[in-house]
Amino acid sequence: MDVAKILKSAMLFVLAGFFEIGGGYGVWLWLREGKALLYAIIGALFLILYGFVPTFQPAHFGRVYAAYGGVFVVMSLLWGWKIDGIAPDRFDVIGAVIVIAGVFVIMYSREFL
Repeated sequence: MDVAKILKSAMLFVLAGFFEIGGGYGVWLWLREGKALLYAIIGALFLILYGFVPTFQPAHFGRVYAAYGGVFVVMSLLWGWKIDGIAPDRFDVIGAVIVIAGVFVIMYSREFL
């Protein structure tokens, strides 16, 4: 089991999530909440950066993006809670636990089995 490899991969998922969710949020604020165009421009730049980050993952494209879907779910709920002030309810938490378990199975089970 290569713990350093798993930690690097997990950090890349978090970084990708920050860029994707942050980028989408910038565009959301511009279009939905009437914020300045600068929000959309910064959001677009974040989305471009998001496109590069997953390429540093050790697995193939399909596996990385399938697993990232679960990371995105969890990070989106956390973003909504910490940035928008909307706490996840129990069903959000249950769903997040299920999808993050899927992330570990998809990405890291080969390290343990």
